[in-house]
Amino acid sequence: MTSRTTDVLLTATAPAIWGSTYIVTTELLPANYPLHVALLRALPAGLLLLLIVRQLPERAWWGRIFVLGALNFSILWAMLFLAAYRLPGGVAATITSMQPLFVVFLASFLLASPIRMLSIAAAVIGIGGVALLVLTPKAALDALGIAAAVAAAVSMAFGTVLSRRWQPPVSALTFTAWQLTAGGLLLLPVALLLEPPLPALTLQNWVGFSWLGLVGAALTYIVWFRGVARLEPSAVAPLAFLSPVTAVILGWALLGQSLSVLQVAGIGIVIASIWLSQRAQRGVQPPVIARPATR
Repeated sequence: MTSRTTDVLLTATAPAIWGSTYIVTTELLPANYPLHVALLRALPAGLLLLLIVRQLPERAWWGRIFVLGALNFSILWAMLFLAAYRLPGGVAATITSMQPLFVVFLASFLLASPIRMLSIAAAVIGIGGVALLVLTPKAALDALGIAAAVAAAVSMAFGTVLSRRWQPPVSALTFTAWQLTAGGLLLLPVALLLEPPLPALTLQNWVGFSWLGLVGAALTYIVWFRGVARLEPSAVAPLAFLSPVTAVILGWALLGQSLSVLQVAGIGIVIASIWLSQRAQRGVQPPVIARPATR
């Protein structure tokens, strides 16, 4: 395999694993604590990685790290959970799947990346595939839930593009440690102020939090930010379509949920859209981002 193909496949493992978040949250974690779940997913993982890297950002990077931590973790996860509570899962997933389309235009504006019609077509096809995969005829709409889902998509799109634009001269491990910690610190006062304290955690709860923090946050975001640094944002963003695919497959395999012909077709369409998005970037070099020298 070529180096680029390896980068794409490795980066794709991150959103594929994120697809387990729904089943872990609903089956293993206390109900109705979205902010605490987001906090305990981010902050302990970030602090653990900080203990490993033993490096803090230089003063010039603190503002950018907190902006990225907010976009990639605090705002994103808070809005995702709010959308999940206010909307049927299918509606929330379909709206947030607009994120790759936003990335195409943001990358053009912030990174001077060319807008390719094939990338736009791939994003639109992917949104359609996700809709087939998760929407039901009885899906109800809620204005606040829709706004939260759109905010989550916009936040992830900005986070993906700005993580490419603002590349500190450190490893993906260190970059992930900084962002997770910043995102967790921003969530801490919000969770404490807006939600009641968590109940006593069971062994099942600890297993769920450990999976979401160590694997679903620390490990996967190291892989994700590595891909963001090596690939074009318009190639990375569509890989997020794999999350609803994994969620549906896990629901079928572990919870006995039905898998309709339309859902199978949706999986095929999503995979095709990802292939099309990678084809659109064939032969394209990622924009070179100037990085300040280390001191």
